[in-house]
Amino acid sequence: MQLLKDKILKEGKYLGKGILKVDSFMNHQIDPALMNEVGKEFARRFKDLKATRILTAETSGIAPALACAMILELPLVFARKHKPVTMAANPFTERAESHTKGSIVDLIVSPEYLKAEDRVIILDDFLASARTIKALVSIVATSGAELVAIGAVIEKSFEGGRDALKYLNIPIESLAAIKSFDNEQINF
Repeated sequence: MQLLKDKILKEGKYLGKGILKVDSFMNHQIDPALMNEVGKEFARRFKDLKATRILTAETSGIAPALACAMILELPLVFARKHKPVTMAANPFTERAESHTKGSIVDLIVSPEYLKAEDRVIILDDFLASARTIKALVSIVATSGAELVAIGAVIEKSFEGGRDALKYLNIPIESLAAIKSFDNEQINF
């Protein structure tokens, strides 16, 4: 998606150690026009999958996943990082290492919002090592739902996440795949 690539080149900042800062348009401040286009593109790619729900991780995955969910007219569920007192008993819980936080995070989904009869698209901001997405995949499996696709706004293909997910035999879509950071240059 050229619009996204242009935005990454203009505003993205490589911080070293494989970390790309996109806070100015997706991870801290959100560019609603760009997220609308991201949502449209994912909706175009996923429209024929008969999905019933979109799943993402709190917080950076919410904006692109919501944009897609609005267009596909599907509910969006986001995995919480902390269990609120209002959550149903026995939630689905997985742990994932966060590269940007440098720690382990919990991902928690209420069984009220992820049922065995669901057909789920996982949509997140990044696909890098796939640790977060693999935790979400595990939550879907535990719920008994069927995973029908995975989407990531930005893929860092050199980190091997796509290969780590190939066993799923489902569509894996990214809108901007970065093949390397050479001399602090972003290469698609």
